Amino acid sequence: MIDREALTEVVTSSLEGTGLFVVEVTVSRDNVVEVLLDSMDGSVGIDDCVAVNDAVLAAFDRDVEDYELTVGSYGLTSPYKVRAQWLKNVGNQVEVLTGDGRKLHGTLKAVGDEEFTLAVPTRVKPEGKKRPVTQDVDHTMRCDEIKYIKNIITI
Repeated sequence: MIDREALTEVVTSSLEGTGLFVVEVTVSRDNVVEVLLDSMDGSVGIDDCVAVNDAVLAAFDRDVEDYELTVGSYGLTSPYKVRAQWLKNVGNQVEVLTGDGRKLHGTLKAVGDEEFTLAVPTRVKPEGKKRPVTQDVDHTMRCDEIKYIKNIITI
């Protein structure tokens, strides 16, 4: 079976200077290898995937160990896996599933080392007003207290 850490090192070194980063590298028991990439501007082209594919093929000889390799872009609406995805999506609309099962929709405002701030549209009744209005209310949560966070795509 291919060593996942060695594979990750090869992929990471092949991405140096490209603006791309590794989101996930998986190796199954059957040596099915999947490498998922992303970038701060969200663009991962076919040429980028081919370059990583070629780097892996050069480092791991298929005659020595047979494996299946897929290199692709991480899904736009898939849950975030690495910190760089959180940072690149500040200002975007996201869905958060909290640890207690609540789904929140709002704008990712800030990302810290262990927490993040989400601006959630909420109906509030301002003092002295007759009717409630919708305002963004900031919710700061710990990153380890949520089940997932992912982008919301509106068309």
